[in-house]
Amino acid sequence: MNKGRIVKALSGFYYIKTDEGEIFQTRPRGIFRKRKESPLVGDKVAFTYETKEEGTLEEIFPRKNELKRPSVANVDIGFVIMSAKDPDFSTSLLDRYLVSLEQYAITPIIYVTKTDIVTDEEYTEMKNKIKVYEAIGYTIILPERGEILSSEEIIETFGKLADQRLGVFLGQSGAGKSTLLNKINPDLQLKIGETSKSLGRGRHTTRHVELVELLGGLIADTPGFSAIQFEELTIQELPECFPEIWETGKDCRFSGCLHNNEPNCAVKEAVENGTVAEFRYDNYLSIMKEIENRKPKYGKKKGDK
Repeated sequence: MNKGRIVKALSGFYYIKTDEGEIFQTRPRGIFRKRKESPLVGDKVAFTYETKEEGTLEEIFPRKNELKRPSVANVDIGFVIMSAKDPDFSTSLLDRYLVSLEQYAITPIIYVTKTDIVTDEEYTEMKNKIKVYEAIGYTIILPERGEILSSEEIIETFGKLADQRLGVFLGQSGAGKSTLLNKINPDLQLKIGETSKSLGRGRHTTRHVELVELLGGLIADTPGFSAIQFEELTIQELPECFPEIWETGKDCRFSGCLHNNEPNCAVKEAVENGTVAEFRYDNYLSIMKEIENRKPKYGKKKGDK
């Protein structure tokens, strides 16, 4: 049986790419529908074929993670694109993106754009916040104030991180994701645009997802990552998504401490003495409150449309 990875899903067909670079068009076996299993772009699979246009998806290998938006499986890395200004750098938004990656065990890489339009004071303030993330262990790409990375510098820097990995791009609107992608490969944006046009659907309604080769790895062609509503994350899982809070919390008196109202909390003590950044803790509490206030989901009743 042949093996490969699903790189595109469209109109009931799944396009599988082998390690040798060949692409086969397949349809899944009926057993997946009976099991209520849906193949996803990014899945590592086994398949058989008669021709390159007539194949059968036989087996889906276990996933290490699964994103909802975009619908991609087995993601290794998430490039978080944040702007220094216009829109302003936001630790609240950055932490939301980081949590959305941490919950799926996806390695985040933070890249800050537009450092060429900030003042010295603004740059210093932002850099001090960035140092907090570096101390936690996150990889940061922060150009010097006034510096604009060339295409060659971006490709060299990002290529070392993306090589042989499956990645997604995410970030605030206006942060410069499209500009960055164009610098890496101008044809990529053209390819995405042509795909949307050929489908004739709005970008919020299309279910088309495709992996494209970029920087020696694979990148989901849907840079508008939007999975930051924490629809599946529980309050008990939240501390694990803040690495420094998770580590510090091991010294709490109670093993199930959520670092909110509990006594003898090592995290709250660390915030007071400055070893855990107060803004990170505030963002943690804000997300916790959001999860607490999340409306429960109810299944559709029989007969509902």
